[in-house]
Amino acid sequence: MAITLYKPRTQVSPWTRWTDWENDLGNFWAPLLRSRDDAGDLRTWSPALDVHETEDAYVVEAEVPGLDKKDIEITVLEDLLTIKGERKRDDEVKEASYHRIERSYGSFQRSISLPNSVDSGKVTARFKNGVLHITLPKREEAKPREIQVEVDG
Repeated sequence: MAITLYKPRTQVSPWTRWTDWENDLGNFWAPLLRSRDDAGDLRTWSPALDVHETEDAYVVEAEVPGLDKKDIEITVLEDLLTIKGERKRDDEVKEASYHRIERSYGSFQRSISLPNSVDSGKVTARFKNGVLHITLPKREEAKPREIQVEVDG
C-alpha cells in the first residue's frame, strides 16, 4: 500500500517559473552547443572578447590561449575590425591516444563594427598570457577637450 502525503500548495513566484524555464531551455540547447558533436567532429570556435573605452581609445581583448602571434591576423577596413586565426591540434599525439578532447580547434574569425572616431592608422596590438590586446586610438577631433570660458572686462 502506498501512502501519499498531502503537500499544501505554495505560491510560486513568476520569476521562479521564468528561471525554471530558462534552465530547461539551457539544458535543451546545451548538447547541441558543445564543442564537438556526437560523431566526434570538431566544430568551429570563437574566442571570447571584451571591449571597453578609455578617454583616448577603444580596447579589444580577446582570449586566444595556445596561439602564437603568427597564428593571428588583425585587419581594420573602414569601420570593421576583424580578428582571424587558427588553433591547431598538437600532431605529436595520435587521436587514438586521447581519452577526452574538450578544447576546440580550427579557424575562427571575429568582426567588430567600429565607430568612425577610430584612427585606423594608429591601431596597435600586443599579445600577453594568452590574451590579445588591441588598442584602437580615437582621432584627436573625437577626444573630449576642455573649453576655457573667457570673461568680458
